[in-house]
Amino acid sequence: MAIALMKLPYAADALSPVISAETLQFHHGRHHQAYVDKTNALIEKGSLAKADLETIIRTAAQDGNVKLYNQAAQVWNHGFYWMSLTPGATQPSADLADRIADNFGSLDQFLDQLATIATDHFGSGWAWLMADGKGGLSITTTHDADCPVVGASIPLLTIDVWEHAYYLDRKNDRKGYVKAVLSERINWAFAADNLDRNAIWTYPG
Repeated sequence: MAIALMKLPYAADALSPVISAETLQFHHGRHHQAYVDKTNALIEKGSLAKADLETIIRTAAQDGNVKLYNQAAQVWNHGFYWMSLTPGATQPSADLADRIADNFGSLDQFLDQLATIATDHFGSGWAWLMADGKGGLSITTTHDADCPVVGASIPLLTIDVWEHAYYLDRKNDRKGYVKAVLSERINWAFAADNLDRNAIWTYPG
């Protein structure tokens, strides 16, 4: 069973004006699709041809298959990113808000820290809110295609800080993109669901 391109959970123009329909169509329809196509080409005739995406990522990491890992990890990272976004501004659940306050001082302090870390990340990559399964939360970044599927912590949400995530709308203004996403487009219900399940999200494609 080949890996499929995950369908967006909203219309292409639903995130506008924070993320335009043009950017979303380009990002999802070209970049995400390309990672899917390359992953399928790499597993087509091998032992992973019928594996789920998470197994492919973990196996590639264990085997040191960097080419496959990078492509498959980017399929998963992008799917998780689409789920981390939502058309309207939302707020964290009471439990998640309490955890954020315990770990970062307040929601505003957390958002400031995440914005700074995402904006200052050198080069391409991802900024994540992670849970350790014991109540602890942390902010981390990963470079290029690195993916939390191979780690011990549970990702709650992510922001894509590859330039193609915002360049069509904002040129090189990563700071403006990050600020707008955090204030208006974060899917806090998805983050809370990941926290409640205490398990790695499963890619649906």
